[in-house]
Amino acid sequence: MFIDLLEGTVTAAVESELIPEQPTVAVDATGLDSRHASRYFVARSKGEHTARSWPKLTAAIDTHSHFIAGAAVTLGPANDSPQFTPVLLLASLLIAWDRVLADAAFDSEAHHRQAREELGIRASVIPINPRGYDGEPGGKYRSQMPRHFRPRSEGNRHKRVFGQRWQAESAFSRHKRRLGSAVAGRSDESRKRECFLRVLTHNLMLLAGAA
Repeated sequence: MFIDLLEGTVTAAVESELIPEQPTVAVDATGLDSRHASRYFVARSKGEHTARSWPKLTAAIDTHSHFIAGAAVTLGPANDSPQFTPVLLLASLLIAWDRVLADAAFDSEAHHRQAREELGIRASVIPINPRGYDGEPGGKYRSQMPRHFRPRSEGNRHKRVFGQRWQAESAFSRHKRRLGSAVAGRSDESRKRECFLRVLTHNLMLLAGAA
């Protein structure tokens, strides 16, 4: 049901030219509060309130429009990397992306291969994750990343391109300003459904603004 509804909003976004030609998609994740008290408040309450887990939304976001073209919901804290594949596959059902950006949490040769060889995306830009990294990175595509990000000058083209990834952060900030940072569901499953509903609402608000 969610995929069908998401495809409907994606189709409308393409038809209304919200999604540009040669679009760039950024994959990123954000946490949502499972009650109407922020995680900052929970942390400051010195154990009086505990939050062992929270809903985590991983999304594939068009950097031009902030439109969410793919999404997955899991529980945090957890590794972001496994959600890259399902989110990008969903985002690529109706949109031919020119470039995909993601931060080092998604560093994987398999992710580069999926984007470029399976989905036909021209470029994938994912910095090397420094955790546990020793020596030159392996892989056809991962091995290109240190060279692209090497500080040659302030005008480094690849760094400027990667800077567009922050549009995902802007989209999440916009999402939370409009819809709040907390979900009201009492169970994990209800929170998951609520997160998907929030994604659809986010997209519909963008479509309404464009109209």
